[in-house]
Amino acid sequence: MPQMIFVNLPVKDLETTKSFFGKLGFSFNPQFSDENTACLVISDTIFAMLLTEPRFKEFTKKEIADASKSTEVILALSAESREKVDELVDTALASGGSPANEPIDYGFMYGRSFQDPNHHIWEVVWMDPSAVEDRQG
Repeated sequence: MPQMIFVNLPVKDLETTKSFFGKLGFSFNPQFSDENTACLVISDTIFAMLLTEPRFKEFTKKEIADASKSTEVILALSAESREKVDELVDTALASGGSPANEPIDYGFMYGRSFQDPNHHIWEVVWMDPSAVEDRQG
């Protein structure tokens, strides 16, 4: 079985957050979701557990970071093309997300970012496959 990752993120309003990611084309696994948690399916092996703040607090003794004032994590997603980067970020911005950082364009690598309704930063990046091969060789 391939290794999986479950990124846990605190959210203020679970329904608003689910609606936002649904508009981006993501689905949720109902097996790992309830009234306080939504399991966002990013790929076959990558998931984001969106937890209401009280539920998230059950897993830590630390304070929950206020993502509107500080950055606790930057989540980076790959995209299959420059156009897919633009499509996802434009949809996020039109669906209640907000801008995060300036776009990057190095020719072989292109990325844009947005903040979700809870101010978590998501970067969407495309890299030319031949550039990746050149760096590995």
